[in-house]
Amino acid sequence: MSDVVGKLWGFCNTLRHDGINYGDYIEQLTYLLFLKLADEKGVPVPEGCSWSALRAKSGTELLDYYIEVLRTLSRQKGILGDVFAGSLSKFREPVNLKKLIGLIDETEWTVLDVDLKAQAYEGLLQKYAAEQKGAGQYFTPREAIRCVVRCMKPDIRESPEFSIHDPACGTAGFLIGAYEWMMKQTHEGADLRREDRERLQRRTFSGVEIVQDTRRLALMNLYLHEIEAAIHYGDALGEGPHMTKQYDCIMTNPPFGTKGAGEAPLREDFTVKTSNKQLNFVQHLMTVLKPGGRAAIVLPDNVLFEEHSGREVRKLLLTDCELHTILRLPIGTFTPYSPGVKANILFFRKGLPTQEVWVYDLRTNVEKITKGHPLTDDYFKDFEACYNAKPRVETNRFRSYTRKYIEEERDYDLDITWLIDTTREDSDNLPDPQDLVSDALTNLQTALDALNELAGKLGNNSERVTSAVE
Repeated sequence: MSDVVGKLWGFCNTLRHDGINYGDYIEQLTYLLFLKLADEKGVPVPEGCSWSALRAKSGTELLDYYIEVLRTLSRQKGILGDVFAGSLSKFREPVNLKKLIGLIDETEWTVLDVDLKAQAYEGLLQKYAAEQKGAGQYFTPREAIRCVVRCMKPDIRESPEFSIHDPACGTAGFLIGAYEWMMKQTHEGADLRREDRERLQRRTFSGVEIVQDTRRLALMNLYLHEIEAAIHYGDALGEGPHMTKQYDCIMTNPPFGTKGAGEAPLREDFTVKTSNKQLNFVQHLMTVLKPGGRAAIVLPDNVLFEEHSGREVRKLLLTDCELHTILRLPIGTFTPYSPGVKANILFFRKGLPTQEVWVYDLRTNVEKITKGHPLTDDYFKDFEACYNAKPRVETNRFRSYTRKYIEEERDYDLDITWLIDTTREDSDNLPDPQDLVSDALTNLQTALDALNELAGKLGNNSERVTSAVE
C-alpha cells in the first residue's frame, strides 16, 4: 500500500505548479476518492455525478463538469452533503485533474481490505501534517493515540449505550484508534453479537471539529474504516447539538496556543470564566462526561501550573473528578508537526474526588523525539505497565502524590518533577536552543494569560495583551 501512497503523494509535487498546496490536494483527493468508492460500492449519487461520467470527460469540459458535480453534491443530505459541504474545485489545468482521476482509477479500492484502504489514506494525512505548517494540530501521533486507547480500554460491552467522543477530533485519530482496539479485543468483531457489531460501527462514535476541511478529512477517514460517526461542525466550547448528551469515554487533543482565543465562551455550565482554551476544554470534558465516565486529554505544560483561572480549574478537577494519572510526554512527541511543544496527558474519571495523583515522567533524561529518532510504541511500554498495575507501585519514573500534598504544599500546581535533568548539568549535552526558546515562550505565555485575565477583571477599558505564541 505504500506504493499507492507514494504515487498519489508524488503527484502533489506536480500539482503545486498548478497552484494547489498540500491541503488543497488532500481535499481534492478526498472528493474524487469518495466518488470512486461510491461507484465501486454502488452507493447512489445524484444523476450526472457518477465516477464513470466524470472519468469520460476531458479538457475544459472536465473542469466545468467537475465544478457542477461538486456544487450538486454539496446540496445533498447525509454523508454526501457532509463530505462535499462547501467544496470548490482548485484545479486550473484540466490535464492535472485528468491525471489525478486516472491515478485513483488505477486501483480497485473496494477489493482492498479495510486496513489497507485506511492505511493508504492515513499515510496521506500523515504526510500532509508533516509538510503543512500548522497541520499537526489535527494529527495526533498514532503511537500516542494507541497508548491512550490501551490505557482507557473503551469497551462497548460495558453498557448497551456505551459512547466514545472527541470534542476536538481533527482527522478522527482517537475515534479510529478506539475502534481498532475494540476490533482487536474481539478477534476482528467475531466475538461480538451482531447487534453489538452494528452498534460499534454506527452508534458508538461522535466528535466535534471546528474546521470544515478537517471535518471532511475525518469523515472520509472514518468512512474508509467503515465507521459511521456523528461529527458536528462547530466549536465544542460553544453551544450546539453535541451538548445534548453525555459520554462514557472521551479522548482528545485540543489545539494548543491562543490562536482564535478572545472572550470567555458563553457557557453557563462553566464554573470558571476564562479565555484560556485548554482550561475551557477541561471544564467542557467535566460537563459532558457521564457520572463515572472517563477521559484522557492532551494538554501543554502551562495548564498544569498557570495561576488564577488555571489554579481554579485544577482545584475543580480534583474536587469533581478523580485525576489519577499524569503522563509527561517526551520532548518532540509532536515532531515533525510541532517539535517544540511540551505536553502531558491527563487521565481522570468523573464522580469521586481525587485522593492521589500518579505522575509518570517520560521526559526527563529521555532522548528527544526527532525525525531521525521517531516516536515508537516502545516508548510507552513501561508507562502502560505502571498504569495498569494493580496495585500500583512507585518506580524511579512513577510517583504518587496525595491530594493533601498538592493542596497544601503545591497550591494545586500539578507540574510535578523529581528527577534531576542530567542534560542541563552536562556542558557537552546542553538542551537544543529550540527547546530553551520553547520553555521561554511557555513561561511568557503563562504570564500574558495572567495579565489578560487581570485586564478582563478591570473592565473593558483595558486592552488585551498580544499573544506570545500562535
